Amino acid sequence: MSDRSSEPKSRPSAPEATYAPIERVSLAGLLQQPKYRHLRVRALIAAGAALLVGIPMWSWRLGLVAAIIAAIGDTIYRARTSSSVAPWRRASAAERRTEAQLKKLERNGYLTLHARGFPGSDAQIDHLVVGPTGVYAVDSEKWDKRLPVRVQSHRKLFHGPFNQKPRLDEARWEASQAGELIGKALGREITVVPSLAIYGPAIPWKILNIREVDVFDGSRVRKWITNRERSLTEEEIEQIFAAAEQVLPARYPES
Repeated sequence: MSDRSSEPKSRPSAPEATYAPIERVSLAGLLQQPKYRHLRVRALIAAGAALLVGIPMWSWRLGLVAAIIAAIGDTIYRARTSSSVAPWRRASAAERRTEAQLKKLERNGYLTLHARGFPGSDAQIDHLVVGPTGVYAVDSEKWDKRLPVRVQSHRKLFHGPFNQKPRLDEARWEASQAGELIGKALGREITVVPSLAIYGPAIPWKILNIREVDVFDGSRVRKWITNRERSLTEEEIEQIFAAAEQVLPARYPES
């Protein structure tokens, strides 16, 4: 006799379905996603323009034209005001304001480097300016406009209750290091004048030297640079600028 069981073998169960059902995605569902928010806004702007123009004029054609123009205008505006660069690599609002001012100095023979660092350090000079009146390090600061800015004994700078000595010391150190590195590359002494350009709160003075750092309202940055005696020739400007490009690496180099 066989020792195998005489009971009939059961059939294996059918495998469970492993595929996921495909969901149909509607246009309305897509537009609800956060990344398409700008499209929702653009559609509302276009619709609003169509209604504002088309209804009073009793013309759907004029309404359509207005919608198209509004959509194109919104597209251009967003292209100019948005950036594909990661936020941590973008200049701050204060830096952009200073950069726009400094750009106007180019016609007067000034050259500018932006967001330059130091080898082996996280410190950064927001703007290094080389021109007929000298070499300058400008750090752009956006401070809370609700807090007053004041100074004590021409040695202490306060923003509200906060002592800004560390910020002044940092600006002075950055300018000193830049002068040392550039001077070493050129084989002669280079003086870099440090400064803080402050945006936001009212600054109750024009230009004030505090702990060897010139402090002023950000809107005065061009006057601060140009209202000085000429001290550099065109050849010297080009030499210093070229050396600065070499010894002060770009803080956020393009990949």
